[in-house]
Parts: sequence; C-alpha cells; structure tokens
Amino acid sequence: MFFEAVTPFVPTGYQIKWAVGEWERRGAAALRRKVFCEEQKIFAGDDRDALDEVAIPLVAASSLAVAYDAVVGTVRIHEKAPGVWWGSRLAVDAGHRRVGALGAALIRLAVSSAHARGCTRFFAHVQEQNGPLFERLRWRPLETVVLHGRPHLRMEADLAFYPPFATPEAGFLTLVRRAA
Repeated sequence: MFFEAVTPFVPTGYQIKWAVGEWERRGAAALRRKVFCEEQKIFAGDDRDALDEVAIPLVAASSLAVAYDAVVGTVRIHEKAPGVWWGSRLAVDAGHRRVGALGAALIRLAVSSAHARGCTRFFAHVQEQNGPLFERLRWRPLETVVLHGRPHLRMEADLAFYPPFATPEAGFLTLVRRAA
C-alpha cells in the first residue's frame, strides 16, 4: 500500500528539572488542567489551590534535538514543616505515559531535591491505582484516605533510596529507549 499509518513522534530525551521559566510554569499548569480536570474530571475548570503559592513545580520537558518542545510531565513539592516535605499533583501527558520513565524520574527529582534542602520525611497522597509504582520506587503506604472523592494512599518515601540532588534548577536528562 502506498500510504501507511503514521506513528506519532515521541521524543527519546526529556529534561527533568524544577520549572524556572515562565513557559515551564504555564506548561505545568496546562498539563495539570488537562489531566486532573479534563481527563480525570477530579476538578471543574482548574486544579490550582493555596499550595500553588508556596509549592515548587517540577517538569519533564520533551526535547526535539537541541530545543525543548513541551512540558509533558509535572509534579509539585513543598515544605509543610521544617524537614517535612510533600509532593502532589503528579501528572504525565497521556501521549507520553507509554514512555514509562517520566513519572519515576519526576518522583526521583522531587524527593532528591527536597532531601538536598534538609528533608527528613517526604510524603504524598497517591491515587490508589498508582500505589504499585510508588512501592517499586521505595515508598511505603501508611493509610488509605479519600480525597476529591477518590481513594488515595498516604505514602512515605524511603529517603535512603533518594540521595540529595543539589542542582534541580538544571535537573538531569533522561533518555528512554522506544519499544520496537
């Protein structure tokens, strides 16, 4: 046949970092709206809350050759009390979930960068279906709670598994291999 189905391009390089540019912050907010409002319908219109005033957004930016193209993953972190940090609103664009490494890379940077800033305990409320991913990444469930009408696990990271990472503004490059 002359015409074959075109497979959508999925980059193999992603920069995992703190959102320092305005385009990164806007991209993170847009991705959160897409995932939590449109796709999952947890929130109506917007998912922003008071934590956004103090939280540090992190992003996974896809790379097209040498330039960053789009924010395709995000999470936010904040220090709730001295040494006690929380992560929330982990989201990966549906077209990039099959990459499989972005959520884990965002979690790694979230905990490791907080660890470098004096974190002694790191928690998150994790949607129940995502609990196995966090457990593979050395998190332990503490209790089940209902948030926004959905079951979540309150989980704690094993900080011994997350060495301090002191340069989250620059972040790190994650290269992924596409399945054949």
